[in-house]
Amino acid sequence: MSRTAVILGAGIGGLVAAERLRKLLPAGDHVVAVDRVREHLFPPSLLWLMVGQREPVDFTRALGRLSSKGVDLRCGTVTRIDPQGRVAEVDGSAIAADALIIALGTEDASDTIPGLADAGMNMYAMEGAMAAREALRRFKGGRIVIMTAAPAYKCPAAPYEAAMLLDSWLRRRGLRDKTSVTLFAAEPQPMVVTGPEVGAAVRAMIEARGIVYRPQHQVSHVEPATRRIGFANGETADFDLLVYVPPQRAPAAVRAAGLCNESGWIPVDRYTLQTSFENVFAIGDVTTIPLSMGRPLPKAGMFAHGQAEVVADNIAHRWTGKGALRQFAGHGMCFIETGGGRAAIGRGDFYAEPAPRVDMHPPSLLWHAGKVLYEKYWLYSRF
Repeated sequence: MSRTAVILGAGIGGLVAAERLRKLLPAGDHVVAVDRVREHLFPPSLLWLMVGQREPVDFTRALGRLSSKGVDLRCGTVTRIDPQGRVAEVDGSAIAADALIIALGTEDASDTIPGLADAGMNMYAMEGAMAAREALRRFKGGRIVIMTAAPAYKCPAAPYEAAMLLDSWLRRRGLRDKTSVTLFAAEPQPMVVTGPEVGAAVRAMIEARGIVYRPQHQVSHVEPATRRIGFANGETADFDLLVYVPPQRAPAAVRAAGLCNESGWIPVDRYTLQTSFENVFAIGDVTTIPLSMGRPLPKAGMFAHGQAEVVADNIAHRWTGKGALRQFAGHGMCFIETGGGRAAIGRGDFYAEPAPRVDMHPPSLLWHAGKVLYEKYWLYSRF
């Protein structure tokens, strides 16, 4: 009897799950991957695109190549999820699953902050990164603001990388003395979950470059006409160029399915990634996994990758009896671009008690080369 595994979302986690299941399962079993777009992009490269170090073609690939690996790719929007029945509707057409993996990531919620999308550029989207690059090409000096619009967001290092890459870009063009760079953060310190030592190290990196860091500033609204940001604490800030990390939420179909808890994300078993529904799993950014220190596991591609491998291996073991059951261990790492061809790296055990144990290695040419090589490896090995 053949079985069907359905993966909703073909980002980093979904792609790994689909390809791994196809390799592990018998040819008679079906692996279906669903995504609303036909092209995969490697998200970390968006920051390099913003400062002119990449073109879109360098880090985008056609998802259609999954078909040559035996994965049934369906391009469309997930309009409904029935977790009890393990059925997903894609543009109104139902797909039934014996195992369902939800890897739909986050949805841009910029519309929840008046004026934000009209005034600034979303660094987490291709369109926003391209718009920022074009704005920089015309930039002659002034006030650049980088902002996190909510205290929790995917890719926790990205806004700090963006600030340092912009600083490096300005210095190369002789514009740094004509420009103020300010980073307004809704969170109390950089990369909160990694602990105070790592947070202090990242803050020292950005302030050493003359970047003004203003933590605990929650944006309330943005006035596009006057180029002014209003914060919940009553302060305001003016800008000439605004680049932001958007507020994020679970996709509409996930919220409508009743899969989310009070956090707004899907709770899962921290080791198996199973939801409260049998044979329904969730991986990556759409999940919430509480840590003992009181905050959730960060949303990052490295975690999605590891979770996808665990879920795929466990499904294959249950269906074929081969291999062994696995548990996600909470280990992760993150490169932090610092500009000038250098990067730092943080890595550690996020399931450690009583708090995550994360080590930070200082910026070097080696770690930057490691990030570049990982980008190339990801694109080459998957496509």
